This record gives sequence, structure tokens and C-alpha cells, in this order.
Amino acid sequence: MILVVVEHEAGTPDRLSSEALTLGRTLAEATTGPLHAVAWGTGAETVAAALGGTGAAVLHVVEDPRLTDHAPEAIGKALAQLIERDAPVAVIGTASDRGAEIMAHAAARTGLPLAANCTDIRPGTPWQVTRQRWGGSLLEEAEHDGASHLITAAPHAFEPAPAAAGAPVAIQSFKPELTDRDFRVRITSRVPAEAGRVSLADARVVVGGGRGVGSAEGFAELDELAALLGGTVGVSRVVTSAGWRPHAQQVGQTGTRIAPDLYIACGISGAIQHIVGCRSAKAILAINTDRDAPMVTRATYAVIGDLHTVLPAVIAAIKAAR
Repeated sequence: MILVVVEHEAGTPDRLSSEALTLGRTLAEATTGPLHAVAWGTGAETVAAALGGTGAAVLHVVEDPRLTDHAPEAIGKALAQLIERDAPVAVIGTASDRGAEIMAHAAARTGLPLAANCTDIRPGTPWQVTRQRWGGSLLEEAEHDGASHLITAAPHAFEPAPAAAGAPVAIQSFKPELTDRDFRVRITSRVPAEAGRVSLADARVVVGGGRGVGSAEGFAELDELAALLGGTVGVSRVVTSAGWRPHAQQVGQTGTRIAPDLYIACGISGAIQHIVGCRSAKAILAINTDRDAPMVTRATYAVIGDLHTVLPAVIAAIKAAR
């Protein structure tokens, strides 16, 4: 059995979990075993409906009245108990901040090896994995051995794909043994997202801004362009450090890793930490005054010029075309 750890928002699996499910199905087919999933929190039972086209046969719902939101130690402990009970061939989690934290707790409790940020997994004796190291600048080939293989899927390394035929997903309740101490770290409240704003992780178009934007006020043009294109705004780390925009909009190794159809990088030099976050974009348009900037050299297209001159022209052209 292959077990996939599913993160969700009110019953809808997030993109990285959909990618992990695609990987899980591939491994289940390779090992001729069933695909199971595990979820928790508010709306976990409704995840089953979303799993109908993934190939999953069973959804294990972790039940504990205190487990309404993210609580890494508690979830990791629950996952470890499920692993010890069912002995899956492999457990696949996401390499998101939360997914990696949960899998690390589970690995520590079970004493099983964990291979993080994997881009390819080849079952065998032993299993072979390819994983990202050094912020994605290096690929490592490694052997992975253990009673159960704990793996996190690198963001955007596996394109979500539906199963050939959908089937109903059975729901099985799992009640772990948890104590109040396991809930020392947990989410207790959330700040509502701005109405109408597209999620950075799911946006098909992202307009990114860096130091070259110049100020918080300078982002008005980026906001306008993103709205016209049905996308959202992302930023480099220097922007959040300056307090111009919130950390939730940061693209990069310590922010959100994105995979839009188009990433428009405005005034971003292209430090390796930022490149890691946007490398999965299908196309990159760089707007920069420095033609030798790393972002320009890595871009699909580039405009050499002042973004505050280029963007108004682009915005005007889009409005005229419409």
C-alpha cells in the first residue's frame, strides 16, 4: 500500500497534494498495491469526494476534536501511529513547509529514513531516488532503504493528472492516541485572505516585484497589471524585508514556490533563492535595466528598460486591445 498525506483547505486538496497523489498512484501501480490517502482537520471527510479521480481507494480520516487545523507534532504523531499499524510500502508527503514538518515528525517517531524534495523515485532493491539539494541547484542520486519509504515530492516536479477511471473512495476513521502536549504548536487563528485575490501558489500569471520597484507605492502598477491578467503579485525577499509587502507574497526558497504559465519579473535581480521559487514557471518575462542580471539571463523573454516606463505602456496596450 502507498499512503499519501493530503493537505487541504475545507476539503479541497491543495496543488502540491494533487502532485503527491499523482506520484503515489505511479508508485502504487509500480508496486502493484493500492493507493490510500490520509487527511485531518475541518472538512477532512469531504476530501474523499475530491479524490475520486486520483486512483485512491481509501481515505483515512484522523479524528481528534482538538485537530481542527495545522498542529505539526500532533499530526506527525498520528501519522507515525498509522504507519506502525498499516506498514505501508511508502508514505508520500508534500515538500511544503507544513508537509515537510509533518513528515519530519513522523520519521523521527518511527525511526524511518526520510528522502526530501524528490523529483524521481524508482522502486527496487533498494529504492532509488533523485532529490533536489542546495536550493534546487544540485540533483542527488541516492538509495533509500527502510521498512516503509518516507518521501516528500519536490514542488511542481509531478504534474497532477487524473486516473484513467474514477472510483468511489472508502472512508476509514483513524483515532490516534494524542495528548495535550502534542498540541503545543498549532494554528489558533487565521487572517482572512484579501477578497478577490488569487492564491500565489495557484495563479496562472504572477507579476513579481523586487528592489527595482523602489517603494511600496511603486507596486500600484504591478497590482494593476496583475488584475488585468487575472493573476496576482509576488515579491522578492528584499521587498518583504523592507516592509513594502507582506511575507505571504514572497516567491522563493523561503517563500512560495510557484508554477504559473507566465511569471513577469519586474526589477528582480534573480538571487538563487528567488530562482528556486520561480523555476517551474512555463515562461518568464524579465523587465530590468541590467541586461546581465541573473533573472534576465534565465528569462524566456526580456525587456531592458525602466519598469516604471515599460509597465504603463504594457497596461495601456492591454486596455486598448480589450
